[in-house]
Amino acid sequence: MQKVIGAFIFLAAAIASSGPMPVRAQDKPTTENKPPVVVHPTPLKIQIVFTEFEGDKKVKSMPYTSVFTADPGRGQDFAKLRIGSRVPLYTGKEGGLQYIDVGTNLDCRADRFDDGKFGLRLSLERSWVQGDVLVPVDRSIAQPGGTSGEFKEPVIGQYKTDVYVMVRDGQTVESTVATDPLTGRVLKIELTLTLLK
Repeated sequence: MQKVIGAFIFLAAAIASSGPMPVRAQDKPTTENKPPVVVHPTPLKIQIVFTEFEGDKKVKSMPYTSVFTADPGRGQDFAKLRIGSRVPLYTGKEGGLQYIDVGTNLDCRADRFDDGKFGLRLSLERSWVQGDVLVPVDRSIAQPGGTSGEFKEPVIGQYKTDVYVMVRDGQTVESTVATDPLTGRVLKIELTLTLLK
């Protein structure tokens, strides 16, 4: 028993005489590794421009502007725009018409980060009547301009996209370039974000 106690006292004395054990400092997080943090509500103006080209020639430009608030606390502030027409479609039954919305739908939400950037989540949809086609129907409801037993139905072109882009105040970004497979027209979408003071 005395040997065990003696060994314990010797070990304790050896540890005490060796001084404090070195302790490694904990690594401090660097700012490069920190993700940006969403901050306070911010009033914004966003402009979205749809531009169509035939080759190098600009044939159509459609700008849309909306003001909204980036407010992560509430979660319901966003820009929402609906504009267009309701186009009739024949369903093939007597008196069977239905209407579809043709035009532009825009939805945008924004997060403001502490590095000065904004994260824009955009849902864009554009549809248009790009022609018509004759479809066979009951001869009793044939339309003028079509032969007997045919009815003109619209051909609807459509474009949809969901994107998330990072932009700064006053910056213009080209978010999308797409080509219509039927007409060959090129559609470009640009957006500009402005921080309202």
